[in-house]
Formats: sequence, structure tokens, C-alpha cells
Amino acid sequence: MSTDEMTGIQALERLHETLASIPGQVERRAFDYIRHGTQCLIANFEVATGQVLGPTVGAQRTEEDFADHILHTVASDLESSWIFIVDNLNTHQSESLVALVADVCDLDENLGKKGRSGILQSQATRAAFLSDPTHRIRFVYTPKHASWLNQIEIWFSILARRLLKRASFTSVDNLKQQILDFIDYFNQTMAKPFQWTYAGRPLKA
Repeated sequence: MSTDEMTGIQALERLHETLASIPGQVERRAFDYIRHGTQCLIANFEVATGQVLGPTVGAQRTEEDFADHILHTVASDLESSWIFIVDNLNTHQSESLVALVADVCDLDENLGKKGRSGILQSQATRAAFLSDPTHRIRFVYTPKHASWLNQIEIWFSILARRLLKRASFTSVDNLKQQILDFIDYFNQTMAKPFQWTYAGRPLKA
């Protein structure tokens, strides 16, 4: 699973209807809008199939929100092994996440105390625990300043182009529902693995 957050998604309601393009004339869109607030999307891009699974849409992205998202994801198949590709954000290396992995994987280890000792001592010690290849649930961290290597970023650009750029949302609830509806539509009609290239060409959707 390629996993990350898309934050600050604005629920903007256009005050005037967008006029569609016609021969000889480009689309015309008014710039006046009403702000209804923002939402945060936490999503998993399944690299093997190209589907977006177990999305979470909410008002924030605290460490508890991210841990809850991971728990919701693995709960769909508690007996399977899971690998999450993430960047180095502190919420991806949190105390809540360590506790979740230890609990779900039945790891009988002394986790220590955050900031003082053991696995919880520092962000580095927590990351080492979370990326342990012997765990059934583990995290693979992209190199620092290279979060673009995470394929979910490509999908976020698809969401922005296909839905967010031109849509009008009457509320944050309407924004949330349209995001979830788009994900369902994407999975049914557009999902496919990305063509991963190493020859200097950009990744292709």
C-alpha cells in the first residue's frame, strides 16, 4: 500500500455556474466563491492493482487519525501481511502507530517510554520498529525529500485534475461525499497499475 495524506482540500462553492467550452471558445469559470471549510484525505494506493482502498476523509490528520486509518485498513484482513510505503512525516512514526502494530501483531515487547527509553524513545527508534521486516505489518519509508517516489502522489494529482480543480462543493460533507464517489468511480473504471520507469522519464498514470 502506497499511503499518504492530502491536506487542506477546500470545499469551495462557485457563486456562478461554469460555462462549458464550445467550438471557438474555452470554458469560462467565475472566480467568485464561498469557502465552506477544508477536509483531509488519507488514502491507500494498492500498487499491484491501481485501486484506492480504505480512504479516510476528515477534518484533520493527527497521529491518532493516521493510526485509526491504518487500523481500519488492516481490519479488512487481519491475518494478512501488510506493507505501507510512507514518507517521513512524524505521524507516520508515532507512538500510536507503534502501539497499534504491537497490539495487532501480538508482539510481546516492552515498548519503553516516549522520549526516555526503549522503542518509543525517539522518532528513529520508532521508525526502526515500524520498518522491522519480521513484522506482519510494517512500514517502508521513502528517502527524505523524495516523497514523490510514493505512487499515491500520482493518484492525488489525478484526483486534483479530475475532480477538485473544477468542482463546486456546497459544504464539507458534500466535498467528502464527492471524493468518496470519485474513488468508487475510479476503482471501477480507471484503476490500473502505474508504469514505473527508471529511464529518466516521469511516472505515467
